[in-house]
Amino acid sequence: MAFFSRALAPVFVLALATPLIGQSTAPRRATAAKPARPQVAASVQPGIKVDTTPWLYKGSDLPPDPAWSFGTLPNGLRYAVRRNGVPPGQVSIRVRIDSGSLVETDDQRGYAHFMEHLTFRSSEYVPDGQAKLVWQRLGATFGSDSNASTTPTQTLYKLDLPSATAGSVDESLKILSGMMAAPTTTDAAVAAERPIVLAERREQPGPQVRLSDELNKLFFAGQPLAERSPIGTLKSLEAATGASMTAFHDKWYRPSRAVVIISGDLDPATLSQLVVKNFAGWQGKGADPAEPDFGKPDPSKPSAATMVEPGLPPLVMLGVIRPWEYNDDTRAFNQKRMVDTLAGRIISRRLERRARAGGSFVSASVDIDDVSRSANMTRVTILPVGDQWEAALKDVRAVIQDAETTPPSQAEVDREYADYDAALRNSVDTARVEASAKQADDMAGALDIRETVTAPQNQYEILTDAKAKGMFTPATVLASTKKIFEGVATRAIVNTRTIEKNTAARLEAALKADVSGLAVKRTAQASVDISKLPAFGPAGKVVSRVTLPDLPVEIVTFANGVRLMLFVNPDDTGRVYVRARFGGGYNDLPANKASPAWAADLALMEGGIGDLSQDDIDQLTAGRQLKLDFGIDEDAFSIAALTGPKDYADQLRLTAAKMAFPRWDAAPVLRAKSAALTAIPGYEASADGVLSRDLEGLLHDGDPRWATPTAKTINQLTPKKFKDFWAPRLASGPIEVDVFGDVKADEAIAAVAATFGAMPPRDAASPTPPPVRFPAHDAKPVMRTHKGEVNQASAVIAWPTGAGLADIAEARRLDVLSQIFSDRLFEKMRQAAGASYSPGVSSSWPKGMPGGGRLMAISQVAPENVDLFFRMAREIAADLVAKPVSDDELARVKGPLAQMYQRASTSSLFWLRELSGGAFNPARLEATRRIGRDFGAVTPAVLQQTAAKYLVPGMDWTMAVVPAKAK
Repeated sequence: MAFFSRALAPVFVLALATPLIGQSTAPRRATAAKPARPQVAASVQPGIKVDTTPWLYKGSDLPPDPAWSFGTLPNGLRYAVRRNGVPPGQVSIRVRIDSGSLVETDDQRGYAHFMEHLTFRSSEYVPDGQAKLVWQRLGATFGSDSNASTTPTQTLYKLDLPSATAGSVDESLKILSGMMAAPTTTDAAVAAERPIVLAERREQPGPQVRLSDELNKLFFAGQPLAERSPIGTLKSLEAATGASMTAFHDKWYRPSRAVVIISGDLDPATLSQLVVKNFAGWQGKGADPAEPDFGKPDPSKPSAATMVEPGLPPLVMLGVIRPWEYNDDTRAFNQKRMVDTLAGRIISRRLERRARAGGSFVSASVDIDDVSRSANMTRVTILPVGDQWEAALKDVRAVIQDAETTPPSQAEVDREYADYDAALRNSVDTARVEASAKQADDMAGALDIRETVTAPQNQYEILTDAKAKGMFTPATVLASTKKIFEGVATRAIVNTRTIEKNTAARLEAALKADVSGLAVKRTAQASVDISKLPAFGPAGKVVSRVTLPDLPVEIVTFANGVRLMLFVNPDDTGRVYVRARFGGGYNDLPANKASPAWAADLALMEGGIGDLSQDDIDQLTAGRQLKLDFGIDEDAFSIAALTGPKDYADQLRLTAAKMAFPRWDAAPVLRAKSAALTAIPGYEASADGVLSRDLEGLLHDGDPRWATPTAKTINQLTPKKFKDFWAPRLASGPIEVDVFGDVKADEAIAAVAATFGAMPPRDAASPTPPPVRFPAHDAKPVMRTHKGEVNQASAVIAWPTGAGLADIAEARRLDVLSQIFSDRLFEKMRQAAGASYSPGVSSSWPKGMPGGGRLMAISQVAPENVDLFFRMAREIAADLVAKPVSDDELARVKGPLAQMYQRASTSSLFWLRELSGGAFNPARLEATRRIGRDFGAVTPAVLQQTAAKYLVPGMDWTMAVVPAKAK
């Protein structure tokens, strides 16, 4: 899907990197997904009989999606392939193995995930440690374009191959077939990979892992899922041998448990042939294992549990648990689930309205899910205000009990149906631009839960048919509400930050307490539509309209000073990106004292508009693609939304009204304070938490613009102070409106003229931004401690670089340098006995600020390896200064980088990110024009010069976070 003419190709592609063998760097227009031609067995692969029955739809009355072609090989392997040209040239491959942690025995815990590691390490067609290099040379980025994941029920291998040809797909499938059928599972391979697996286990976020483990123990007691985390146990991982891993592989990695899924920019017949060619020879060893039994919920197990985890906020999770049962994925089954989903949404909205009004909980929600083919569960998640978990649980139970006894109003049902309808209708409208990777992932997800996929239009018709049948009424929703809160067991867990007296007994009591007196009287939501927003004056006049000949944008200036950057892109079917940039962003925040900027995302956007409360705004946006997402950029504040051709004019009106007629309700400010205070105690519970709290402030030499607010700062904020800070910023500074996507130029200009163009002129002066500082070199690392796992630490080393647009080419050179640095650090730290699982290096070059750039390496490590990290990082830095990188190493970075930009530049969102701000700052436009030229000019010699300029030993800054208690 190329949204720029071939004339613009040199901006992004030519000179970006030497083309890879067999690949083209010329941008191609997207091809909409086309139904695959029916395949007959003989046409797939001569001599191999392939059953082309659409196996996915066995037992289902849903209409098959004609874009998918299916096949089953004689060895039992199944495949599903389709054509998709989004983004152009990419082919997304998924290989799903129906084996996860739930198939493991007690002494195999962690084997499914360990096997994932071994397949990537070495296999029949890939020598030890060469997988990453292979994918890089094919233009894929290791870790994002190529990756894998293990869950309780599956292991999924993923490859998004850019600029794919039949030859590169053939080579990739050959490699993947060797990974599945013949990974290296020798004692030596297991011993070499074990430290890396153990490092990954060590670096898991402790608080979240402990919560997940405790939830599983409680909710799925008596079932394998209760104690089958994919990461496994230290005992079983340390005991793994080549023989035991081979036995696990041979039992579960077999073609009858494998599915190859491909969605991409090649003919489906070709893709089918390549799957057959590379996977037909795979034969399983021994008899197929019996289908594993994941058990059923045991109602005799305990109904409540408590945990003390300072790294997490106080919270309550309630689960109503039912046995998971296989159901044919039929129309009727889906329609019943739709009613259940709507019933849950009605309760969630009531809970949200109650939280907004203030009370015992910050947030609460209801969702319904099939969990790892082990249970069907209704889950209620409650975040209380402070430590008020008992009151919060009772208040939430009161809302649920009310929903179980009294039907909702038809207006409530219609409101949630409108959103459901809008979501599925949007899927229909944007189906043409759905990415191949999403389609492949959706297919894998459907297989995992034993369901199907069908075309978006079919999904929408299933919903509207249910509506026509009268399935969405107060009575049917009441029946569904009762059903989703019935089960074989109702269980709850509470987390507290400190040990409290009689927590378990209090939880049991709160679960059984009579809450009928706590129900809040329902209030009917008044009918509100877009016409209720405050009115603007006469539409603004256009004073200039300039089309840029070398970029796909038009800049329109209105008489009041507002400027519109317009990118008309009919190929981005059904999508319109709207963003309003105003004020000065971080440049406009005080650099000498704390400010309430931290509260803006929640408190500013949920404060209502004019006379309309936030509940009114929710009603106004029902069934519409209308949102208000706030952001603070380097040189501007922004309110953004992804909307559609039918809604973008009203989105502009909503955004402009938010800026021109803000409502300053106190409740969202108080809610933002509660949320921020809730987060504070958890920061010191892990190394990552300390970094998230302290790192940015330290890297900016204590500048309060980047400091995490303290409890004192948060408590000092009042609704008045919040308004006093934000009201002038909403009302002043230049406004740039960005409209990118599926619009017509004259209509978009008229929509902006009627909204932003109709606002009074604003002060366009931009104050001189305060300086941005980098901390001074430290001879010894800045030390912080955490109260989490004693085997976890984090280390950071950073060098100051630059900022601004005057030398944007330097930023691109640093991007390449940081990627090479990252690859080297990744290999060194992993090879050092698994010192770190996922170290990384990144470059930050603020375009809109006078400083703050840095090249930074960061890693989780064991405490005893902190010094090792600093030594290795400095050795790599010194080597990059001392000698140029090889041509091959540079090509392996620039190739994937070129592919990344080529794919990204096929979307409106890419152009929005690159060009936004250019209406007032032409340097941003020039910076975009230079992308390909700048990256293309990076050579080994240039990279060495860049390293010598910035990787100066006397300029680096270091930090370490270590456990407060030693082992």
